[in-house]
Amino acid sequence: MSNKMWGGRFDSGPDAIMEDINASIEFDKALWRQDIAGSRAHVAMLAKQGIIEAKDAATISKGLENIATEIESGQFTFSRALEDIHMNIESRLAETIGAAAGRLHTARSRNDQVATDMRLWVRDTLDLLDGQAAALQSALAEKALAFAGAVMPGFTHLQSAQPVTFGHHLLAYVEMLGRDRGRIADARKRMNENPLGAAALAGTSFPIDRFMTAAALGFDRPTANSLDSVSDRDFALEALAAASISAMHLSRFAEEIVIWTTPQFGLVALSDKFTTGSSIMPQKRNPDAAELVRAKSGRIIGALTGLLIVMKGLPLTYAKDMQEDKEGTFDALQSLSLCLAAMTGMVKDMTPDLKAMKKAAGSGYATATDLADWLVKNLKMPFRDAHHVTGRIVGLAEARKVGLEKLSLAELQSVEPRITDAIFDVLGVEKSVRSRVSYGGTAPVNVRAQARRWLAKLKREARKNPS
Repeated sequence: MSNKMWGGRFDSGPDAIMEDINASIEFDKALWRQDIAGSRAHVAMLAKQGIIEAKDAATISKGLENIATEIESGQFTFSRALEDIHMNIESRLAETIGAAAGRLHTARSRNDQVATDMRLWVRDTLDLLDGQAAALQSALAEKALAFAGAVMPGFTHLQSAQPVTFGHHLLAYVEMLGRDRGRIADARKRMNENPLGAAALAGTSFPIDRFMTAAALGFDRPTANSLDSVSDRDFALEALAAASISAMHLSRFAEEIVIWTTPQFGLVALSDKFTTGSSIMPQKRNPDAAELVRAKSGRIIGALTGLLIVMKGLPLTYAKDMQEDKEGTFDALQSLSLCLAAMTGMVKDMTPDLKAMKKAAGSGYATATDLADWLVKNLKMPFRDAHHVTGRIVGLAEARKVGLEKLSLAELQSVEPRITDAIFDVLGVEKSVRSRVSYGGTAPVNVRAQARRWLAKLKREARKNPS
């Protein structure tokens, strides 16, 4: 039998394979809240404009409200034969209220309907992600404040470079998350236009008020071009791009947690809450939460790549290819949400080993740059000459198998006779970090100020936008 939604053109139903490839209800049922919200805004506008009678609009709106209750309570039966969330809801509406349901689709198409639903879903999810990113920032800033003076090794090329503080290291991720949230806010602002009313592709001859539906759904304005309205998926791509960068940041942090928790580093410990054991090795404590955050970045970045490839060859306007925007977008943004929650939990849970951090901070002659800087400041030596002298002193320390601070004054003077015992004031790791007072540097006084600044900013945001 023909599909009752467009049966006038078709004499028979689809082949089973066609139904398999065409149906999207398994995943687009996630849009039910947005679909019902869009339909209720649309029917209210139709009544106000005199396009349908007020009594029909009231009946439709009440019917949609009842369907929302059914879905929320798990009593709604989704049908694959009806393809998608739009037809499932409209069919159920017809069952419950009768002929009036047929007026709901006046002056709209599934093309503008799904574009509206997707924008609403992405917008709602971006708001959730922003709140979660802020929560992770708060957790990081709180821990940074608590460990503003805890010395640890700073790395380049994963080799000991210069001492930093644990608080300073954590605040680097607060900055990254701040940029992530900026991209989320920017994507949300740009996508906040309403496609509803663009109909299939050309607009409609009915005297609709698109500004009314835009306002009802929390959009800033209606979209300005009907062709672009139904064919645009930039909003999803931008959201996925922002999510991909954020996932990359989380993956980098997860990788550091994996490294820090190994016995070979032993800088940080996670409790049973965020680790697992081995089925064969009883001593193992595996940082599986961090590893999974690291891995999930791949599926998030993959969703962005997948949708770019779907869209790259499509002429205007809508094509069924665009049905492939949903699964990847849903999965990626929900995966990022899970990763943010997991990282927040791990940050709150992690315990730094301060002794191990301090010991590691002094390894690899990490205060060599401090020595070179001292030569420049106190002996007025050109930095390149100071670099050369320091390299010779490091070689001497390596030959003696001691740290720089363990060399005697006589040994230092054998390389550069003008060195005085004041040099020892800069060779300790704690003295090193205290000296890094330039703006953005690792000095504990800086770290405390930056942590407090972020915490105050986040609290202001929370008061301004309570969840």
